[in-house]
Amino acid sequence: MAPPPLDLDRIRERLLAGDRAALARAITLAESRRADHRAAARDLIDAVLPRTGNAIRVGITGVPGVGKSTTIDALGANLTEAGHKVAVLAVDPSSTRTGGSILGDKTRMARLAVDPNAFIRPSPSSGTLGGVAAKTRETMLLCEAAGFDVILVETVGVGQSETAVADLTDFFLVLMLPGAGDELQGIKKGILELADMIAVNTADDGEGERRANAAASEYRAALHIMTPASATWTPPVVTVSGLNNTRLDTLWQKIVDHREKLTATGEIAKRRREQDVKWMWALVHERLHQRLVGSAEVRRATAQAEADVAGGTHSPAAGAEAIAALIGL
Repeated sequence: MAPPPLDLDRIRERLLAGDRAALARAITLAESRRADHRAAARDLIDAVLPRTGNAIRVGITGVPGVGKSTTIDALGANLTEAGHKVAVLAVDPSSTRTGGSILGDKTRMARLAVDPNAFIRPSPSSGTLGGVAAKTRETMLLCEAAGFDVILVETVGVGQSETAVADLTDFFLVLMLPGAGDELQGIKKGILELADMIAVNTADDGEGERRANAAASEYRAALHIMTPASATWTPPVVTVSGLNNTRLDTLWQKIVDHREKLTATGEIAKRRREQDVKWMWALVHERLHQRLVGSAEVRRATAQAEADVAGGTHSPAAGAEAIAALIGL
């Protein structure tokens, strides 16, 4: 028996009314590999676009074990108690390698998982990093259309995902552990360049507080010798405790201050226009990738090209030429 046809008008109507089931359905369409579902998702997003763009979009990263989930859970709960609607999304590059998401267990954010004013969504389960980020952007717009006014985008993995999340958001928060001496040696300069704020996350006891303050001083010194991305905003360094919900109000106020200042100068609007162009190209790259993996015949031909290059019978350039020819390039 064939499934019933999609009623996009009904989904749009329920989505704009804040219906969570309609939001989940819309996101599933956006993440689907079926061409008709993707086309429906594009039409739906175009239809609700005027109701998007008003949320505060915050990217959050940090090394494994820094306490991202605990901090997001506490911060998100504070915000919903204050009357906000919070969506937590993820960019998970590990899913592009394993085919599974490592954010499947919502119990990492126990309070938000049962909060009616919160919505948690893991990243798509497969695809290129650019494609995953593009789907996360579509999810973000759908959440905004459904009335969520704070979007927290977490990078679960490491590496290029930080840049992907920075390109999705207005504000990029980097969580750090105390004990900056060793960590500063290994931190990538690019992460500091992306940061709109650094928060040192501590257990909030006496020794932890001392080490956190020492680390914060070192991070401030590191940021001081770098040129800020905006002449309007100097990235602050704060100490917080996600575990004990300490100074998260200060952290949020910094985010609000940043939004107000950069909105007044037009920098938020400019950043979002630039992000839209990057989103367009991410979708183009994803379409090309789908052409390569979507046909059994093309997959066989690409596998043969890989074997020829690995076996030394063809050069990498010849292999690339053979694959490009498969999709008319």
